[in-house]
Amino acid sequence: MKLRLIASAVSGAVVALSASVVFAQANPANSAYVISATGAADNNVVRSGNYGNNAISNLCWRTGFWTPAMAIAECDPDLVKKAAPAPVAPPAPVAPPAATAPVAPPAAPVAPPAPPPAPAVQKITLASKALFDFDKSVLKPEGQAVLDREIVSRIKEVQKLELVLVTGHTDRLGSQAYNQKLSERRAAAVAAFLASKGVAKDKIETLGMGKTQPVPGVKCEQKNRKELIACLQPHRRVEVEVKGEIVIRK
Repeated sequence: MKLRLIASAVSGAVVALSASVVFAQANPANSAYVISATGAADNNVVRSGNYGNNAISNLCWRTGFWTPAMAIAECDPDLVKKAAPAPVAPPAPVAPPAATAPVAPPAAPVAPPAPPPAPAVQKITLASKALFDFDKSVLKPEGQAVLDREIVSRIKEVQKLELVLVTGHTDRLGSQAYNQKLSERRAAAVAAFLASKGVAKDKIETLGMGKTQPVPGVKCEQKNRKELIACLQPHRRVEVEVKGEIVIRK
């Protein structure tokens, strides 16, 4: 009768219990609902039984001091304001990647120093007619003037003289042995003159080629000896090669 008295004191409360009772959770120390003595702690509110579509089915039993302010969501969901969902914090801004210093391009490889220029070689060919009489090896005065103008003046422009090569040649007239000696004497006469003009003797070399190196393209078939000698004149020559670094005058 005690339970029935408590229930009858509830305004609008259900006065009878169903054989199958459904519970909800309330705080036993401060509850405005009827608490089950045998229900689990997390499901302890007494509810009405289920009577099909009856409006009083499955309702929570309220105590006499129940007020709307004491409603719990399990029993009176319409009286309990649903807590607004907590605002979702916007994602923290992603810090932009730290600027990286531009990568310096690899240093251009240092070019090795340019090799010193190879000594220049000047080859000067002088006709024996200007230097010697025919079949002679004694320098003529006009031959000395040619050497002064064509050879000595150029050697003076050489900064670092390495070599002065004097080579004598003859035509085909006469034997090779004779022409070899003649070509050597003529080269020696030119070398002696250059040395007298200040060219270092240790830089001068002489060479006789006799008649072994005729000038290409010169053909002489004259029957007259005088005419033949005149035609063969290009073969009778002295070549002077000067090797060294040339001073360029501006």
